Amino acid sequence: MSQHTARFVLRHTRAAYQSLLERAAQHYHERPDADAVIFVPSGNAPHKPISYRAFFDNAARYAATLRGIGIGRHDLAILVMDHSEALLYAFWGALMLGAMPSIFPFLSDKLDPALYFERVRLLISHSGAKVVIASAQYAESLAALNTGVPIVNEAALQPSEGAPHFNFEVRGEDIAFLQHSSGTTGLQKGVALSHGAVLNQIASYSEAIRLREDDCIVSWLPLYHDMGLIAAFVLPLVQGIPLVLISPHHWVRDPKVLLHAISQYRGTLCWLPNFAYNFLAQRVRDNALEGVSLASMRAFINCSEPMRAESHRQFAARYAPYGVKLEMLATCYAMAENTFAVTQGGIDSLPNIDLISREALSAQHVARPAREGELAVEMLSCGTPIPNCAIQIVDEARQPLPERHVGEVAVRSDSMLSGYYRRPDLTEQALFNGWYLTGDYGYIADGELYITGRKKDLIIVGGKNIYPQDLEAIASEVEGVKAGRTVAFGVEDERLGTESIVMVCEAETDDEDARFEIARQVRMRVAQQTEVTLGDVYIVDAKWLLKTSSGKIARGANREKYLRERNGQA
Repeated sequence: MSQHTARFVLRHTRAAYQSLLERAAQHYHERPDADAVIFVPSGNAPHKPISYRAFFDNAARYAATLRGIGIGRHDLAILVMDHSEALLYAFWGALMLGAMPSIFPFLSDKLDPALYFERVRLLISHSGAKVVIASAQYAESLAALNTGVPIVNEAALQPSEGAPHFNFEVRGEDIAFLQHSSGTTGLQKGVALSHGAVLNQIASYSEAIRLREDDCIVSWLPLYHDMGLIAAFVLPLVQGIPLVLISPHHWVRDPKVLLHAISQYRGTLCWLPNFAYNFLAQRVRDNALEGVSLASMRAFINCSEPMRAESHRQFAARYAPYGVKLEMLATCYAMAENTFAVTQGGIDSLPNIDLISREALSAQHVARPAREGELAVEMLSCGTPIPNCAIQIVDEARQPLPERHVGEVAVRSDSMLSGYYRRPDLTEQALFNGWYLTGDYGYIADGELYITGRKKDLIIVGGKNIYPQDLEAIASEVEGVKAGRTVAFGVEDERLGTESIVMVCEAETDDEDARFEIARQVRMRVAQQTEVTLGDVYIVDAKWLLKTSSGKIARGANREKYLRERNGQA
């Protein structure tokens, strides 16, 4: 699609449609037999192409059932469902009524079921939900919660008759759906996004990634996270781009499935968190890639967690024989509060890599280019703001900072959240003069955004700012440490009057002598590469570290777990 056509899509989406439903109805009526989704099931079951007609006919089953129990416009529907076709239909079925679907993370084998269902109960009670749609295996446990909210078992749904009904009374200012913040203690903040905000995001982001009519999106991402929900589900459905969808569980067990799907369907766009680049580079053998070509790809887009240039280099080197080029590796900074993308880089040219002074960053909070012989930090650019979005860096007083000064990233756009659902207190804390405070630290250089870390995760030692993800990356490279299974955090040292840095690492051995050597190597390498002295290196067993519902290492929860264990040993 030419740039002229891309701009047409942008104007067309903004000007002609009040809601996501109008756009969906257009596809249903004008191109009913075109593939909307190609669903890739786990195991050896055949791939399932789903046309727009079939997709929305199935969604209509959920809409009809919800309508039958009195659910309508503005009502909140919580989806407690595994990654499945049913989840896709339930989400759009609720949307078709003008209700507000909200996807709760599915229960994985790493979560305690009792704690999981308690979180669901709290969400139902605090959010005023009117209905819960559940996968069959969850329905009985949810009914036992006795919340008084109807539980719809998706297994009991019957096909509806007649064409789907799209509620065209829905307006742009109506809330389309909620996205929830991830955490280990529940889903506290429901990000309320209007139909207008979502359409604006889709239009702007389509321009930023140069969306084309012949694009094909391939994804394994979970739909309860903004990257999976927006980039790899709502956007392709709204823009009429084919989507090849793989279960996250399937991908983790068999990562080559993503590469084979790209090859088979000539995929062009794929969003990945940074860890996936390393995972794919290390976990897929050559004999599993016979006949695979990735040359059709326009962009693998790194997003949702701290990005590292080294991960790009590893991935590009590993898959160069299969058609991957560095030019395909793009970057994005995104958050649910802006629907999804804030910035985009790497589509028209390689993302910039900024080598900055580690000392200036930690002591002066300035991203000064490193001098020869100086310890440096390699920063990967997040790109420039997408259309109709602005960013600035502010200090603690919310005043703008000059270029290359590190502060909190603030965002303003036409795809911002309407607010945190039923939490005006949190909304007021996060917004000022139309700007949203992200909680991320970063800087701007030559118009491009660089993220240095999360405000809440920052460790301050002797007046210096220490970004834990830098230390974690170094520890992950030590032989015997499970890559990506490290966490660094600060604990108060009353004797020194400052914070002491703790590093927790999962080890691949239970031999005590080997673990002692791993800890020694972690200390030495961190000191050599950062001049930071670790107060404690705690070597633990596999699966010790706690994660958030979106799969990220939870620093706060792991800090509490560490303190409980260390205090118990004292």
